[in-house]
Amino acid sequence: MKKLVSILGASALGGVVALVVYTNWFGTESVAHQTPVSETPIAFPVNHLAVGSGGTNIDFTTAAEKTLHAVVHVKNTTISKGYTTFEDLFFGRPQSRQQVGTGSGVIISPDGYIITNNHVIAGAQSIEVTTNDNKTYTADLIGADASTDIALLKVDSNEPLNYTTFGDSNTTKIGEWVLAVGNPFNLTSTVTAGIISAKSRDLSGRNTQSFIQTDAAVNPGNSGGALVNIHGDLIGINTAITSQTGSYIGYSFAVPSNIARKVVEDIMEFGNVQNSVLGVVGTELNSKYSEELGIDETEGFYVSDVQKQSGAEISGIEKGDIIKSVDGVKIAKFSDLRGFLNTKSPDDVVEVTLLRNDETKILNVKLEKLTTIDLPIIGTLKELTAEEQKQLNLDYGLELQSLSSTYKEEWMADGVDEGSIITAINDIKVNSISDVKKALSEYSDKVYRISVVKQNGEKMVYRFR
Repeated sequence: MKKLVSILGASALGGVVALVVYTNWFGTESVAHQTPVSETPIAFPVNHLAVGSGGTNIDFTTAAEKTLHAVVHVKNTTISKGYTTFEDLFFGRPQSRQQVGTGSGVIISPDGYIITNNHVIAGAQSIEVTTNDNKTYTADLIGADASTDIALLKVDSNEPLNYTTFGDSNTTKIGEWVLAVGNPFNLTSTVTAGIISAKSRDLSGRNTQSFIQTDAAVNPGNSGGALVNIHGDLIGINTAITSQTGSYIGYSFAVPSNIARKVVEDIMEFGNVQNSVLGVVGTELNSKYSEELGIDETEGFYVSDVQKQSGAEISGIEKGDIIKSVDGVKIAKFSDLRGFLNTKSPDDVVEVTLLRNDETKILNVKLEKLTTIDLPIIGTLKELTAEEQKQLNLDYGLELQSLSSTYKEEWMADGVDEGSIITAINDIKVNSISDVKKALSEYSDKVYRISVVKQNGEKMVYRFR
């Protein structure tokens, strides 16, 4: 009995000693690493990682819950005419047929504004959207921009709708987790996850695009849907996939939210997109081109010319300068610059950081409205002011500012010269750069017909094969 008491006493004493040691050693260290309480509350947690037995895991549920009810199913109906039987063809009796296309859209305001892709609703006679709680609305097309593939719809609802908020796509990082939310193959409310694989991707080869590339699964029907970060903020509009089969095989592409938001704001305020220009001409650098120029830099935008009276010239940008960043956004290639300018408006002032003779300079440049567009088949077209249209007794049209060097002699031989007015392209009336882009997009950027008013007043329609 005495031996048992001795053992219990020794055990108790050992436990007390262990507790004292633990408290003084580990307890002190724990206190030393506590984060002091901030007087100003943090708007967003810095870390959303949850560590479990399987390692580091991301919780996507919050982002999914915030987004699912803001993403809608978009159905567009077009009417086409065709011959269904030999008799119809023989007697010239074309039959009207309905064609239905589907895609996705994102509600961006409680009063029913919805953003989607232009190609989802192009040519539609009617548009319907269905929310995640199976309510269907007839949608009106407010406006669209073919060059960015963004369209704005509006539905009327008796109650506020669930919506998502725009995030800042400029701050997204390669490797960041994202969710794609949409309706692939008519499967509503589908969520897939991936990471941002690259930024400022140009799929056209003409330096006109600047997509976010992800490996989140996107398939037909996802177009117009949401790409969100783990907080549920909208950072892109899913637009395209790279595939040899028509279905997802590894990469998808989204219009950055900063571009999409700017397009929507312009459509709501002006009815079309107000494009801005820096006033420089040039190309992106790479090792081969840099070697030809005799410079060491292999990243950035090399300025080969500065447009007269442009914001770039007024601010002091010179031929030979290398633009490295704009408003803190790194410019490594031309699509970086194009993507940034697509988020800005005419008269905005931007901070340009450039290299000149290995010396860093920072200049403030006022952006100007883009009023010209080049069509290789005929030349450079310029928007007319309301006063110029009035003087010409026209309601619409663009001025032929300069003729294409390739076809100049042929056009002049037919009486078409600088100062002639282009009134329609591919049978679509044109009155702005956006109209021209829309007319080209209808035929995969090809020109089949051009309507011209010559300076002598003669009206002609030219057809191309």
